Amino acid sequence: MKIDKLPAIFAPARPVLQKIEQAGFEAYFVGGCVRDTILGDPIHDIDIATSAYPSEIKAIFKRTVDTGIVHGTVMILDHGTGYETTTFRTESGYQDYRRPDSVTFVRSLAEDLKRRDFTINALALRENGEVIDLFDGLADLDRHLIRAVGDPNERFHEDALRMMRAVRFASKLDFVIDQPTLAGIRENAPLLSKIAVERIQVEFEKLLLGQRPVSGLKDFIDTGLYRYCPGLVDQEAALSQLLVLNNWQLENAQQAWAMLCFQLGLSNKQVAGFLKRWKTSNDLIRQVKRIIPLVAGLRDKSLDAMAMFAGGWDALHDANQVAKLYGWAEEDPVLEKRYQTLPIKSSNELTIDGRSLMADGGIKPGPQLGRILNDLTTAVVEGRLANNRDTLLTAARTLAEEKG
Repeated sequence: MKIDKLPAIFAPARPVLQKIEQAGFEAYFVGGCVRDTILGDPIHDIDIATSAYPSEIKAIFKRTVDTGIVHGTVMILDHGTGYETTTFRTESGYQDYRRPDSVTFVRSLAEDLKRRDFTINALALRENGEVIDLFDGLADLDRHLIRAVGDPNERFHEDALRMMRAVRFASKLDFVIDQPTLAGIRENAPLLSKIAVERIQVEFEKLLLGQRPVSGLKDFIDTGLYRYCPGLVDQEAALSQLLVLNNWQLENAQQAWAMLCFQLGLSNKQVAGFLKRWKTSNDLIRQVKRIIPLVAGLRDKSLDAMAMFAGGWDALHDANQVAKLYGWAEEDPVLEKRYQTLPIKSSNELTIDGRSLMADGGIKPGPQLGRILNDLTTAVVEGRLANNRDTLLTAARTLAEEKG
């Protein structure tokens, strides 16, 4: 197969391959960038593999950085953009099910490609657009099939994360995992417990944000992979309920995790603990905790002005995307109009603050001051009081007398 016109992202990298070839070595684009080029999908980065050893690459190019020299990876800086180039290699001994005990540099492209995870990722591309396919990856792309290169058990023993990558690709590409590969995942699922949670999290998040998450989730559940993920061991029933949902429009990580936490019926306190086990950031945890009450409000049709004010537009938009999954969402323009008609959208927009309540309202500092400020904010958001300084000071004095 020959690709007549490569995507623009390859153009700056082609001189790198040409220079390596001029020096008497082989060089190819490999992996996901080749797969996505053939599928017409967006390409985010480029991987280059070569028969030249690291020392030979460093002799060919003037400016290089040893980014992973032990594994044969050198970054070439000669052409403006940095391109990581990795020597063809074989690997052996995977005692921790994720990293090879030893790496051997080789000159053979075939030896390098046969250690790759799936046939659709074991494609190589010359700089002139010629595709090298040694494991029927092109046919599997046509068949929309995810198939391990060689023996699935060997591939998953080399890196157990590949099992999560398989179900992630099923979601991302809307492909089917072939039966021997699926059987290999089912057989080796317990090995996932050997993998760092952070690595599993990346793949699971991509699964939830894929083109057809139901495809990946079904295999994730059927193979038992979920049992080796934080907080999911007893959640087969809750996860399975997601398989009947078709209107997946999740756009980002906070929506994906909010959906999962909501589906699992977690309280806000439980959300924090669950997401910490998944090693997510504190910022994401805060966002998810803001989204979930808004999803419940959309479900119950109880989303009022104060809930929208407390959540803010970003969380409200995210909640509506989650609600679309379940059929509870409002039309986006309608929801945005409701939010935009709020008298204020931040407590900073209130015409008074704690200082003015003390200085001009005669209210003493202390817990009562905070309660009065909260009451005034709520009254303004709900339209019971105008956001007018004099009006709010008068109301504050009245509240202080009542709470006396």
